[in-house]
Amino acid sequence: MSKKVLVVDDDAKNRKLLRMLIQNAGYETIEAENGEEAVRLAKEHIPALILMDNRMPGMDGTAATKMLKAGPATSKIPIIIITAEAMQGDREKILSETGCDEYVSKPIDGKVLRNIVRNYLEE
Repeated sequence: MSKKVLVVDDDAKNRKLLRMLIQNAGYETIEAENGEEAVRLAKEHIPALILMDNRMPGMDGTAATKMLKAGPATSKIPIIIITAEAMQGDREKILSETGCDEYVSKPIDGKVLRNIVRNYLEE
C-alpha cells in the first residue's frame, strides 16, 4: 500500500508542483489549501508525512503545525515546513517555533525535496 503525503499550500500552482513531485516518487497525495483543512484532513487520514506551506490566509502553517504536534493522533507525523523565508536564522526560528521536523525554502529544488521525503518515508 502506498504511503500518503498531505500537501498543504494556498497556491494551486504550488500544490500541483508538490503533487507531481510526490506522486512521481511513488506516493499518494492528499491536498489542503489552508491550515484548518490541513488539521482536519490529517486527523481524518493520518498521513505518513505532511508538506506544510508556512504562509497562508486564515490558519497559517505555524499554527496548524503546532496544533498537529499537540494532538495525540497526529503528534508523530513528520511535518516539513515549506516557506519563502530563507534569511539567515529563519531555519532555526521556524524549526523551534513550530516544532516541525524539517524546513525547505522556496523556490523548491525537486531533487532535494524528493530526497527529504524519501528519508522520512523509507525509515
